[in-house]
Amino acid sequence: MIRPLTCFLFSLLFSVASYANTAFRQLNIHEADSRPLDIAIWYPTAATGSPEKVGDNIAFYGTSALRDAAPEAGKHPLLLLSHGYGGNWRNLSWLATEMAAQGYIVVAVDHPGTTTFNKRPQDAKELWRRPQDLQRAMVKIITTPSLAGKVDVQRIAAAGHSLGGWTVLELAGARFDAARFQNDCRTHARLSACKLTQALGIDDADGRLAADESDPAIKAVVSLDLGLARGFTPESLSQIAVPVLIMTAQADSDELPARLESGYLAEYIPAAVRRVVNVEGATHFSFMQQCKPGAMALIAEKEPGEEIVCQDGGTRSRAAIHRQLTRDISAFLNQSLDFQPLSGGNPSGSYR
Repeated sequence: MIRPLTCFLFSLLFSVASYANTAFRQLNIHEADSRPLDIAIWYPTAATGSPEKVGDNIAFYGTSALRDAAPEAGKHPLLLLSHGYGGNWRNLSWLATEMAAQGYIVVAVDHPGTTTFNKRPQDAKELWRRPQDLQRAMVKIITTPSLAGKVDVQRIAAAGHSLGGWTVLELAGARFDAARFQNDCRTHARLSACKLTQALGIDDADGRLAADESDPAIKAVVSLDLGLARGFTPESLSQIAVPVLIMTAQADSDELPARLESGYLAEYIPAAVRRVVNVEGATHFSFMQQCKPGAMALIAEKEPGEEIVCQDGGTRSRAAIHRQLTRDISAFLNQSLDFQPLSGGNPSGSYR
C-alpha cells in the first residue's frame, strides 16, 4: 500500500520561483554501433531576445525559449527526461522549461520504437536500450559543454513518465525479470503494461532485460505514474540507495492502477530513500503537456480513443496539477542534489 508523503521537504513551504532565461536546442546523435537519437535540450542562458514556442502544435501548448542561445557560465545540475510508450520529448516540456529556469540543464530523448516519430517494431522490442539512450545523451552533454553549458557531474538526476518511469528506475538499480513479469500478467491481464509484452519484446528478451543498467552518476530519480513496475525484482528495489520520488495518479484506472504499479515500488524501495505523492485529480495522462481547447475533438477524429490523453480527474485543471508537480519535483530534486536554484536574472513569475 502506498504510504502518504509526510512533510518530506521543508522547501515546500516556499513557492517555486523561476529565475533564468531558458534556451533550447535540438540535435541528433549517432555514434558507431548505436541507434540514432533525437534529443531536446533546455538550459539556462544569460542571453536576451525574442523567445519562440517550443513543442507547440495544434493540440498541445508549448513553452517559450530562446533557440540555440549561448549557455550560461558555471556548472549546472543535469536532469534527464524519458517519455512514455508512444510519446515524445514534448510530453514533459512543461517540466523541462521550469527546471531550466531554475538553473538545470535538461535533456529529453525520443526513444526509437516507442516514440511518436518512430514506431518501428524492431526498435520497440529493444526495451533494454531505453536506459542506455539516456546514458548516451548524458555522456554527449557532459563531453560537449558548448551545447548547453558545463554539467556538475555530482548533481545528475532522471525523471520519467509511464514507461519513462520504468526507464529511470533501471538507472537507479531496479532489475527487470521478464519471466516474473509474464507470470504476474497471468494474474493481472488487464494491466496496460501486460498488453505490451509482445510489442516490447518482453516475451523474447533472451536475458538482455535482466542486465544491470544502474549508473552511479544518477543521484536521484522521479517516477511519474510508471508502468511495468511489477517486473522489477523485490530484491533489486530493496537495494536502491538513491532518493526516489514516486508520483501517482489519484484518478487512476483499472488498466493503469497506481496501487499495482507505483504502489509496488513503494512496497519494496526502502523507506529511507523513497517519497510518495498521490497527485489529487491527476489521471495517468495529466503528467503530459496541456491540451488546447478543441484538442479532444481533434484527436478523436484522427485517432479515436486517444483523446483520453486530454482528460484529467476531479475539479483541478491540468495547469493546476502541473503547478503542484513542479513544486514537488523541483523541491525534491533541489534537496536531493543539494542544489540552490539560481537567484538572479529575470524571474518568469510562472509559479510565484
